[in-house]
Amino acid sequence: MSDALSPPPPTSPAAPAGAASHSHSATGARIIAITSGKGGVGKTFVSANLAAALTRRGQRVLVLDADLGLANLDVVLNLHPKITLHDVFTGKATLEEAVIQAPGGFNVLLAGSGMVEYSRLTPEVRNQFLSVIQALTPQYDVVLLDTGAGISDVVLFSISLASEVLIVATPEPTSLTDAYAAIKVLAMQQKRQHVRMVINQAARPGDGRAITSQLQQVLDRFVTTESGRPMRLIHMGDIPADPSVRDAVMRRQLLLLQTPGCPAALAIAQLANKIETTLLTPAA
Repeated sequence: MSDALSPPPPTSPAAPAGAASHSHSATGARIIAITSGKGGVGKTFVSANLAAALTRRGQRVLVLDADLGLANLDVVLNLHPKITLHDVFTGKATLEEAVIQAPGGFNVLLAGSGMVEYSRLTPEVRNQFLSVIQALTPQYDVVLLDTGAGISDVVLFSISLASEVLIVATPEPTSLTDAYAAIKVLAMQQKRQHVRMVINQAARPGDGRAITSQLQQVLDRFVTTESGRPMRLIHMGDIPADPSVRDAVMRRQLLLLQTPGCPAALAIAQLANKIETTLLTPAA
């Protein structure tokens, strides 16, 4: 598969000190961080269902729960892991033992919640995290990092390991304000030239595109990247408000498995298609 993964273009941002470079090797996975300005916008829901949709398209996918303090990927997937990232970090288990298969056919590495010692980015946590990522990327086509919300140093560090950032926001003003704050930090601190947007719980078709262009206008006025060009937002799609989502989340089921024909599931399948064609397919 190595030829299918072209390196990012030269505009790819420089890595902060101590982080892996924002790229993937010719043989490694494409690393995509899925993040949000505020919590509760459906970031983990998107990560899990997107992984299922990419797996269905024949990609080898790993979701890594990078929300080290408040992990909840296990809840969304109804998994009860005996071994988590915590056990790997403390040397109680190997990485191979900690990676498990989720419903939907993709692999997950769960963090284990309430790990207070990992809510701060110490050099030790940074190094352990890096070595886990480096060990895993050669085995997959895509690694999705389900990060925490906000702009803590742990969140920003996990985002720094990714070549692409997907920000999940809802149309609510608080979500957009926080998304803007996060984007601004990514432009300033990580020198990113672009981030990708997904608007979840969109009320009407076209809402997400309108919201993205509104945010873009604010960025154009107030945020310049290192290159002197404005930070570019790339609208990747909307996920419509859909009662099936709440039902799937309450049942701890993947939406794509429970009601694959519902509007939100179809939108996630479209998002997977767009990610595959724009990020995972070799340039002609």
